[in-house]
Amino acid sequence: MAEERTEAEVRTPHRLVEAGGLAPAVGFAHAVVPAAGRTVYLGGQTAQLPDGSIGGGGLRGQFDLAMGNMVAALRAAGGGPGDLVSLAVYTTSVPDYRADLRGIGAVYRRHLGRHYPAMALFGVAELFDPEAVVELVGTAVVPE
Repeated sequence: MAEERTEAEVRTPHRLVEAGGLAPAVGFAHAVVPAAGRTVYLGGQTAQLPDGSIGGGGLRGQFDLAMGNMVAALRAAGGGPGDLVSLAVYTTSVPDYRADLRGIGAVYRRHLGRHYPAMALFGVAELFDPEAVVELVGTAVVPE
């Protein structure tokens, strides 16, 4: 039987801002006003497995593993998904990312729920590990 994955329930202490006069923020926040706390800078997370190899297969699978790795690093620093204030997604294939927005969105919500910090997507020629197709870099503010 396949494991059922549901949307993560995530709360945030930060104020997500939608700026009037701009196109609606869908899947990201125009700005985030963080609550007082400790800033945590998350190093780039790929679909790296514990043995150092890249897993996950294609972009969606790699996004899932990278998101899990990022959340694990954040938890190790004393935070949780709702503490993210900024997220940069780097991919070697923006067309594949666009083509699978629904699938990637479902993976995103399993890890971060409907918490959408300030975000950006960057198309890059390559990542450090030649097998990686996606890398996530985040900033969080963990309330004291």
